[in-house]
Amino acid sequence: MVPFFVQIKCQLGQSYEVANKLADAELASEIYSTAGDFDLLVKFYVEDKTDIGHFVNEKVQTIPGIQDTRTIITFKAF
Repeated sequence: MVPFFVQIKCQLGQSYEVANKLADAELASEIYSTAGDFDLLVKFYVEDKTDIGHFVNEKVQTIPGIQDTRTIITFKAF
C-alpha cells in the first residue's frame, strides 16, 4: 500500500460536510481539520499500482463542497 496526503480547501461552511462525505465513502485512512490555507488534511492508502492522480481526480475532487486540493506524495517513513 502507498500512503499519500491531500490538503483540501472547502467552500465556505462546507468543511464538516466534506469530512463526513469522505468518512462515509470509506476512502480515507485519517481525516484532520486544520488551520491555515486548507481546511482538511486527509491521509489515503492505495494499492501500489494505483495512479494517485486519477484517484484524487475521480474519487476526491468530485465530492461536493471541495474547492481546491494539494496532493502530498510521501517517500519513506522514519
